[in-house]
Amino acid sequence: MTLVVVTGASRGIGRATALRLGRRGVRLALLGRASAKLAETAEELSESGVAFVKIECDLTQSSEILAAATQILDFGGAPDAVIHNAGVLRRGSVEQLPLAAWEEQFAVNLRAPFLLTQALLPSMLARKSGRFVFVSSISATLGTANASAYNASKWGLTGFVRSLAEELRDTGLTATVILPGAVATDMLKGTGFEPRMSAEDVATTLEHYALDAPLAHNGAVIEMFGI
Repeated sequence: MTLVVVTGASRGIGRATALRLGRRGVRLALLGRASAKLAETAEELSESGVAFVKIECDLTQSSEILAAATQILDFGGAPDAVIHNAGVLRRGSVEQLPLAAWEEQFAVNLRAPFLLTQALLPSMLARKSGRFVFVSSISATLGTANASAYNASKWGLTGFVRSLAEELRDTGLTATVILPGAVATDMLKGTGFEPRMSAEDVATTLEHYALDAPLAHNGAVIEMFGI
């Protein structure tokens, strides 16, 4: 049975994606900080009869990411798809943004996807199949006041994915990156932007690229501007 990893599965896009994939009948490995919201996602999946493992993981901690990768492999072997959705936004001007806020955003938004990909990649290469789907942001194409660390980390993530895709050519694996605009989630609150799409809109797109899209989309950068 297909196994899909979803990071940041407790709320917003991650939760919508996990529930949508559950309806497709896949097995799920859910990664997120220990929270009531993550427990709620797990409970709803359990009530629907979905096979899954809930892995509590602080994505700022390299050791916890590597331990989570081991749990994933023990649960279901090499994943068929890995959806790197987890992200964090800490707003502040360049003049006033604390270094800790800068480092947290780079840790979660950029370093964690690298580490989890690196840890799972050997098993997927050995099987010669698998898909990596990354959630970046339309902020990876522009500048935004009071969001320098977030934007920079998302620009970096898009560059990482394009490079990964080149390394995956002729391996049977693919890497794609989705760039949503203003999504109606908690993260958007306080940014000054009006929502232009729902979490379900993005979840539908992630499902497509994780399970259904032609392999020829390797390296694709998919922008979602909303309506």
